Amino acid sequence: MIVPNVTLKEKIGPDWHDVETKEYFQKSKVVVFSLPGAYTPVCSNEQLPDYEKNYDSFISLGIDEVYLCTVNDFCVTEAWLKSLRIEKVKFIADGSGEFTRGMNMLVWKPNQNFGFRSWRYSMIVDNMKVEKMFIEDNLNNIGNDTDPYEVSKPEYLLDYLQSN
Repeated sequence: MIVPNVTLKEKIGPDWHDVETKEYFQKSKVVVFSLPGAYTPVCSNEQLPDYEKNYDSFISLGIDEVYLCTVNDFCVTEAWLKSLRIEKVKFIADGSGEFTRGMNMLVWKPNQNFGFRSWRYSMIVDNMKVEKMFIEDNLNNIGNDTDPYEVSKPEYLLDYLQSN
């Protein structure tokens, strides 16, 4: 599977700029993890800190960068990472969900009143191609889940990288 190339908005200084997602993935090998949303409990207390803590391990195994992809706008995502003092993990703010939809990971979560969000997953992308993807069980469009966070943990990606 090839990751979708969509245009996102990034705020640099006072201005908004178009950034194509291929700029994150072309000619590099990266880790991408996605989660339901900024400031939510599992995302804030576990998943994002877990990836920050393991950032150097990924780099030592030949990964060029570690990205969080979230269906939140640029400003919210940037403020969230600052609030958690995240310094290493970079982010892809997929505010409209276009990239996430292209990955077939966009879900509707009405039970939580979240609207459209990303299902939780992680992957290794090598020059635009998904090499390996870890998707949490029970993907659904009603928000009828326990917000699983098991197979998308950094340990699974690290084990995969070490064994290949």
